[in-house]
Amino acid sequence: MASNFNRNVSGRAASSEMTYDMGLRAYMLKVYNFMGLGLGLTGLVSFIVSQTPSLIEALYANSMLALVFLFLPFGLVLYLQFKIKDMSFQKAQAMFWLYAALMGLALTPIFLVYTGTSIARVFFITAGTFGSMSLYGYTTQRDLSAWGSFLFMGLIGIIIGGLVNIFLQSSAFQFALSIIGVLIFTGLTAYDTQTIKEIYASSDSQEIAGKKAIMGALTLYLDFINLFLMLLRLFGDRR
Repeated sequence: MASNFNRNVSGRAASSEMTYDMGLRAYMLKVYNFMGLGLGLTGLVSFIVSQTPSLIEALYANSMLALVFLFLPFGLVLYLQFKIKDMSFQKAQAMFWLYAALMGLALTPIFLVYTGTSIARVFFITAGTFGSMSLYGYTTQRDLSAWGSFLFMGLIGIIIGGLVNIFLQSSAFQFALSIIGVLIFTGLTAYDTQTIKEIYASSDSQEIAGKKAIMGALTLYLDFINLFLMLLRLFGDRR
């Protein structure tokens, strides 16, 4: 009797763990799918606009309008972070696609400044680095939470340094910031992946799980874009 009871308990535990693992994999796959599609949309919008002189002139001839398109994505990120609990999954998804499209507009100048070959080369370097670190963050048994405060302080330092360099216009300082930025966003990729994995709960409704996937995708999307931009500054060939 005791032996049968133990086998039943072990069987239920194994079944529960298998169900959890399957749910986690499906959840993470949704996160990566959203992120990948968002990156694809950003790249497509950037490329189309960069190949259309009339659109470039309309968007960037007016400096105030250019600033709006530059800072609008930042405002949309804040809106999503603070309001996603109150919106439906469908609205959150629409906001994510809108953000990705706006980022495409904001990043259009890179196609005008850097050669297409170097952009493609840096993109694949970024994809390899991101993929490796995200896989590490997903599979490691090591608790990466201790990285959080260090990486956050580094991120704040990069932002402040970037603002200071607007006035200094120092290429050496920009080079140093880019190297530090690569290290910071490489670390953030692993840290954020583990964090996204840990907030998954099998008891979540489809609506909540979907919104978690959207926010996870947005987080990894930002890690990828910033890592790409830092590497582009280091290895991109200017026109």
